[in-house]
Amino acid sequence: MELTLLGTGAPGGLPLPDCPCAVCATALGDAARAATALLVDGVLLLDLTPGAAFAAARAGHSLSGVRQVLLSHPHDGPPVEVPAGLPQPGRVADGRELALLTGHRVRAVALDAPGTGYEVTGPDGERLLYLPPGGAPAGLADGNGGQVTYEMVVGDVLGRPDGLARLRAAGAVGPTTDVLAVHIGHEAPPGGELTRRLAAVGARAVPDGSTLVVGAYEDVPDVPRRTLVLGGARSGKSVEAERRLEAFPDVLYVATGGTRNGDTEWAQRVSLHRERRPGSWRTAETCDLVPLLAQGGPPLLIDCLSLWLTHVMDEVKAWDDAEWAGGGERALRDRVAELAGAVRATRRTVVAVSNEVGSGIVPATASGRRYRDELGRLNTAFAAECEHVLLVVAGQALTLRG
Repeated sequence: MELTLLGTGAPGGLPLPDCPCAVCATALGDAARAATALLVDGVLLLDLTPGAAFAAARAGHSLSGVRQVLLSHPHDGPPVEVPAGLPQPGRVADGRELALLTGHRVRAVALDAPGTGYEVTGPDGERLLYLPPGGAPAGLADGNGGQVTYEMVVGDVLGRPDGLARLRAAGAVGPTTDVLAVHIGHEAPPGGELTRRLAAVGARAVPDGSTLVVGAYEDVPDVPRRTLVLGGARSGKSVEAERRLEAFPDVLYVATGGTRNGDTEWAQRVSLHRERRPGSWRTAETCDLVPLLAQGGPPLLIDCLSLWLTHVMDEVKAWDDAEWAGGGERALRDRVAELAGAVRATRRTVVAVSNEVGSGIVPATASGRRYRDELGRLNTAFAAECEHVLLVVAGQALTLRG
């Protein structure tokens, strides 16, 4: 089954007319996107958009062979003119199936938002799932209980990463599923940042006019097993780490800071973090990281290593010079080496957050300088075991490795 993406943009397209934002200003050439429309084997058109016939011609195709036009979501603005020769667009009721004379079958998938998703099965059995902007499947059973695994999923990855997580939990998206991001608008990051952000959740975007073979897996991005996200205070490092796992189900959020009785400012920080996380994530407040890394299970998000270091330095009495010289330093080195070894051996997907310090003012106290030095050593040891290392500055993620 062959899929041609006549457009990959949000309903208003990209760039938006007269929009001065940085994303629209740089949406030129292959980065410009018309409203999303899909042409399947030249016989099925999913979503009719302005200029569809011209878009097909630019991609080397014709709409003359289209036997069915299906709409997936309500369209704002004036009605789109139906090109001569095309059948009138329609919708399929949720759960109903439409059979085409060409051997294609289309089943309507219920969503948790207005619109309809379409599962398309080709004559040779390949399956494609197309989701409209802002839509995610509703009522999927967990654990692949009768749920097919699609060869390709095309949907609003940036706007609804939780929908991708839901598909993964149900077994509908597997390691070889080609996940394509469409409905891309000016809220998306520009340029290489879009590619990097999508790759982090196992997805990709392609230019308008691209023709793909459903079931060809060679371009599916590999999601890194271990990632370290570094950054200064309020740099956006925690947001970046959370974003990397928001399209995965059942993430275990490991909070190393714990609770601090009577500290209302700390409680507010913790509350903001919790509100940002997807509702399906679980939380463990612990600094006992080695057993978690040794266990199998869903992805871990560890936030953060700098608080873990504070906890361990407390345990080995690193703040006392005599204790430090009498065995505290050696004990801390052993704990860091144990953690690094657990990261190397883990089979779980891990994203860890840590502070990057030491680039500015030298701490005024010996204990402050000791902490700065040991955090630098911890970050170095942890990063050495990661496939992917990022430095976040002013909300922008810079790739150091991977």
